[in-house]
Amino acid sequence: MAKVAFIGLGVMGYPMAGHLKVKGGHEVAVYNRTFAKAETWAAQFGGKAFRTPAQAAEGADFVFTCVGNDDDLRSVTTAEGGVFDGMKPGAVLIDNTTASAEVARELDAAAREKGFAFLDAPVSGGQAGAENGVLTVMCGGDKDTFDKARPVIDAYARMVGLMGPAGAGQLAKMVNQICVAGVVQGLAEGIHFGMKAGLDMEAVIEVISKGAAGSWQMDNRHKTMIAGKYDFGFAIDWMRKDLGIVLSEARLNGAKLPVTALIDQFYGDVQDMGGNRWDTSSLLARLQRK
Repeated sequence: MAKVAFIGLGVMGYPMAGHLKVKGGHEVAVYNRTFAKAETWAAQFGGKAFRTPAQAAEGADFVFTCVGNDDDLRSVTTAEGGVFDGMKPGAVLIDNTTASAEVARELDAAAREKGFAFLDAPVSGGQAGAENGVLTVMCGGDKDTFDKARPVIDAYARMVGLMGPAGAGQLAKMVNQICVAGVVQGLAEGIHFGMKAGLDMEAVIEVISKGAAGSWQMDNRHKTMIAGKYDFGFAIDWMRKDLGIVLSEARLNGAKLPVTALIDQFYGDVQDMGGNRWDTSSLLARLQRK
């Protein structure tokens, strides 16, 4: 059992912190910008709620962060009252936020100066993966730090891998989002085409899902897509944030991402339709609009 702090109790962080307490058996302190949510978590899981990140991090062996973006991350780590004001030497900061590789390297350097260790550890698997404790975690950092942290991370993960030095976890998550965007657009176009052609798409998917066209998205999203329901996963607003990070990094490293850039625009169209909180499979709604 370790002493753990978890900063950020959104749709992902709330259940992840719960798994650390229940499945991991750790002593967990939590902080959330809305204190009432931290109190609710503490009442549900038996942990402790604190009013600042620094207070939550005091004495912790491992401090987890899962917030919105780079600026949010800085505000709960290096800013006044952030976890760096409360962490003890030798503690490990594990950041589950999907953020830039730049901020990961920045936090790694700042942590080293303070005598802490750092892992950027963005996750994939969406809200369902967080609730079921089966996330995929892509880590960047030193191997010794990774080996120390992995048994704790395992409480909410199905797959955990070290991708390279600080920032590599975020870069791997960018690869993940590039691949997801392309697969979802292809699935949306396939379903749209089949419906226009008058095919029984349930029957079609039953067959083609067992072949080369099969994917997690096909297995888990085709029924809701065919039904025109888009409240079952990762929100468009979050995906556009992630793709913005991807495209910014591509401009720095020279990668050519024409399809990803186009799909990002398609997601913008879905936002214009009022689908900000629809899940990423709602690319089909864009194709089917009148």
